[in-house]
Amino acid sequence: MVIAPPASVSPNRASSPDAAPPTERYVRQTLFAPIGPEGQRRIGATRVLLVGSGALGGAVADLLVRAGIGRLILADRDYVELGNLQRQTLFDEADVAEHLPKAAAASARLRRINGDVRIEPVVADVNATNIERLASDVDLIVDGTDNFETRYLINDVAVKRGLPWVYGGVIGSYGMTMTIRPGETPCLRCVFPEPPPAGSAPTCDTAGVLGPAVGMVAALQVAEALKLAVGDVEAMNTDLLAIDVWRLSLDRIPLPAPRPDCPTCGRRDFAFLVEISPSRTTVLCGHDAVHVRVHPSVTLDLAALSARLGAIGDVRSNRYLLRFRESAGAHELTVFADGRAIVKGTTDPTEARVLYARYVGA
Repeated sequence: MVIAPPASVSPNRASSPDAAPPTERYVRQTLFAPIGPEGQRRIGATRVLLVGSGALGGAVADLLVRAGIGRLILADRDYVELGNLQRQTLFDEADVAEHLPKAAAASARLRRINGDVRIEPVVADVNATNIERLASDVDLIVDGTDNFETRYLINDVAVKRGLPWVYGGVIGSYGMTMTIRPGETPCLRCVFPEPPPAGSAPTCDTAGVLGPAVGMVAALQVAEALKLAVGDVEAMNTDLLAIDVWRLSLDRIPLPAPRPDCPTCGRRDFAFLVEISPSRTTVLCGHDAVHVRVHPSVTLDLAALSARLGAIGDVRSNRYLLRFRESAGAHELTVFADGRAIVKGTTDPTEARVLYARYVGA
């Protein structure tokens, strides 16, 4: 796991004579009666773990930071590419050119938006080895991911710790969201007992993603997060909301009571928090790539690896990662300081592991 250095945590700009006082910054929000000054104070004291800072996560982060959330832990394993810019609003072409990790690039942008918010970027794959630590000192979790494996992991840690969390997902022009309050509402496994089988659900590679759909779902998620922050339980979403921005449809699907036989919230069997294998591979949506994770994580000497790989291919690097392209091959490896790699040019996990072993070492 790579956490940005202390300088990345913003100073409180309210001490600057040029800074707008908080009452002025948030005046339109505090005029809204369900929030008011007391609600704004509660928002400013709320700590949020946001998993993912791409399309959905980036839009959520932008709105949370503008609303004055107190602390935002922003965790993401990926880096910025040109194909992200169509829908991932925190990034620009400079981030692509610099090959920046999404968590780092997003945090830099967010700090320019609101210096009152404590922003903590975490460049890491969120998995069973680290999610409990990431969630150890937060009030709620917001889902900005693009895969079900991580969502079930979030559900496990949220139920185990009694943390509310807001699910969201977007594919094509269609999006869904629901708010989960452990002990009060059904959890994710009450509604969807098991993740969909591999290959059974559309992905952004096959169905695409529309920016307006991302924006709609993110807005609903942040509205729920603000309700949780101020404690307005009566106003919270109790349904599974499904919206299609192309067909202009909005469906509210009533949710049942929590299931006594639910593996997670009924039997409290947190299977997704168990590290099943020492190393994992995951096919990444929208990348033609495979994410390779090693366990336990290591601290790579990126400069030494860059020098070694420079003799056999093209290497570009920054303090977070290096990017290596084979001289006579079709593959590109983006290697992070914690030993993870994104192997581009294949969707075959076996081939990705072979390339990782060949160039980085097993």
